Amino acid sequence: MELTVFQELTEQITLECFFMTDSQKEEKVIQLIDLHHFIECYNSKIKMVNYTYHPINIIEENGIKKGILFYDLKHSSLFDLNAYESFKRQHHLQELWFVFVEEEINTNTHLYTDFIIENSIEIFYDKIFLFNFFQSTIKKIK
Repeated sequence: MELTVFQELTEQITLECFFMTDSQKEEKVIQLIDLHHFIECYNSKIKMVNYTYHPINIIEENGIKKGILFYDLKHSSLFDLNAYESFKRQHHLQELWFVFVEEEINTNTHLYTDFIIENSIEIFYDKIFLFNFFQSTIKKIK
């Protein structure tokens, strides 16, 4: 990501998320960087629609609204799957994607499959990906 793009995105979060604490803003910046880089790697024609007010980022791909939730097993806290299902209905999203973000190559994939099973991720999310941020690789799990 270019420095100017990063600066623009962080300024936008600072302006639009004035009500958030500093740690919440930091989390939002990380989320936005993940989203931006994921789009670059997956399909650069994806349009970001809304990413400021919720952990689920709303995108548009080929005219279809979708939601993306980024999750880092090392740093993220547990979440309410039912709330995300209602978010999908409220915002008329046709798909909901779950994206594990990893910073280093992890050959121990059972961590991800165990998490998917334990949290019924497959029930609530239409697609599941493993996104290695620094390697710029995306592996579709579902």
